[in-house]
Amino acid sequence: MSDTESGSAEHLASNRYFDRQFDVEAVKVLPGEYFVTTSEMMLVTVLGSCVSACIRDRERGLGGMNHFMLADGDSEDQVASARYGTYAMEVLINHLMKLGARRSNLEAKVFGGGRVMATLSSSQVGDRNSSFVLKFLKTEGIPVKAQDLLDVHPRKVYFFPFTGRVLVKKLVRLHNDTVIRREKEYAERLNEGPVSGDIELFT
Repeated sequence: MSDTESGSAEHLASNRYFDRQFDVEAVKVLPGEYFVTTSEMMLVTVLGSCVSACIRDRERGLGGMNHFMLADGDSEDQVASARYGTYAMEVLINHLMKLGARRSNLEAKVFGGGRVMATLSSSQVGDRNSSFVLKFLKTEGIPVKAQDLLDVHPRKVYFFPFTGRVLVKKLVRLHNDTVIRREKEYAERLNEGPVSGDIELFT
């Protein structure tokens, strides 16, 4: 069975690369994407106001990550997209189950929701995303083992599903305006169409 068999291929992250710093195969998860794996690899994303949930089966060593910008859509058509929290969470969990995860073994670590964009701060997108993901996981009975939410800085998240290890790097220096530009462009696309700091280890 492949790492990504039986999932929603439309939203699967496809940016694979070899990370020389960690000496491991990696996948970069962009806004509106998710990825799951049964291998000893690393999933990476950069978050501003978006939120990522890192969910794994603690006994089987398989897990995945999503990356969504909005807690929910305004219509049925919009909800069926990994850009929205409800769908992003469901597609990730369902894919993990298809790969053999047991719901009773699932645990989560959640990140993001920063107030990094003036245009989104007024609508409290980061706050709503953070509240949504915690409420969703509580409703589903999936324990949150670690979280790094809100704040005013973007952050880069490195997730190792096989072990559950997560590294979070706060992007304090705003030469890292790439994430802000990317989220701004992504937010504009959503409106148009229908559908550097220290590394912190969370164990």
